[in-house]
Amino acid sequence: MTSRSDGGPRRRALVVGTGLIGGSIALSLRRRGWHVSGLDADGDRLAEAVRAGVIDRAGDDLDAEIVFVATPATAAAAEVRRLLATPGRREDAVLTDVSGVKTAIVQEADHPRFIGGHPMAGSEQIGLSGADPDLFQGALWVLTPTSATDLHAFTRLQDVVTALGADVLVLSPHDHDRLVAVVSHVPHLVAATLMNAAALGAEQDGALLRLAAGGFRDMTRVAAGHPGIWPDICAENAAPIVRALGALIEELTAMRDRVAGQDRQSILDVLQRASLARRNLPARSVRPDYLSELRIPVHDRPGVLAEITSLAADAGISILNFEIAHSVEGPQGILILVVDRADAERLGRAVETKGYRWHAENLA
Repeated sequence: MTSRSDGGPRRRALVVGTGLIGGSIALSLRRRGWHVSGLDADGDRLAEAVRAGVIDRAGDDLDAEIVFVATPATAAAAEVRRLLATPGRREDAVLTDVSGVKTAIVQEADHPRFIGGHPMAGSEQIGLSGADPDLFQGALWVLTPTSATDLHAFTRLQDVVTALGADVLVLSPHDHDRLVAVVSHVPHLVAATLMNAAALGAEQDGALLRLAAGGFRDMTRVAAGHPGIWPDICAENAAPIVRALGALIEELTAMRDRVAGQDRQSILDVLQRASLARRNLPARSVRPDYLSELRIPVHDRPGVLAEITSLAADAGISILNFEIAHSVEGPQGILILVVDRADAERLGRAVETKGYRWHAENLA
């Protein structure tokens, strides 16, 4: 049993995959006093993680209360199943992953104590050398519970993720994959395509890339990220990505036609709409005086979490924070959701249709 500097026992975690994301999780946990073990298919990288102080030790930890699987997406489900089946593992251990696609792994792993996760954080740095304990500060971390999810496991995972500095967003696996195709996967593919087109043009005109200043650099920044993860993402989330690319191609075709036809007013209208939408993107931090806390009495049973979060997703309401206050008097508790103040009553009416009672209070 390891101890903290104050003499108390250190909490224990296992990180599987010590690249950029896994290494950043490990560093962030260690900064907060956790004992972190690591596994990695790359023995040299694992040894370097120990030497660099990213993890405390190499090897499995059957006593870890939480396990982060940070392997490539196509290997994550099999790794989760292997970890769950390892004899002697702590019976209440919570497992999660960090893959950018959720539906396939959640279906394949299919266990009450596995909750799909996706930290929406990254860096142009590649691999363990880019690991940063501050990577998740203010970042969005999506969690994708299902009807089978253990409520206690979800609460424990959310508490740890929040402690790393991230803001939790709860989505169904399907909604996650559909939405990130639009805001993450397609933008990366577009940035790479634009960067390659410019590089090809520079072969004919060397001055081209010298002209690539602020706007071009901003648009193509993500193209500098690790390319090795993207074939897996495209394979796992092909259908939503193809739909989003198709919609983008239609919009680009329409813009080409506007320019060819010199339709000045139509071009101006499109750019004005885009400018307004861009300025209205939500900031990372939300003032408490714009938020409400929705309290919903629930029975501690499978399906409650998925049912209520699905109602929120169907209504287009983001859950900004989440807590379950368990009762000592039986299998009951209070589900506490933090949402935008303008959405609180609408979500309350939605859960009411499923027989739940609710009460909303404004924060701050």
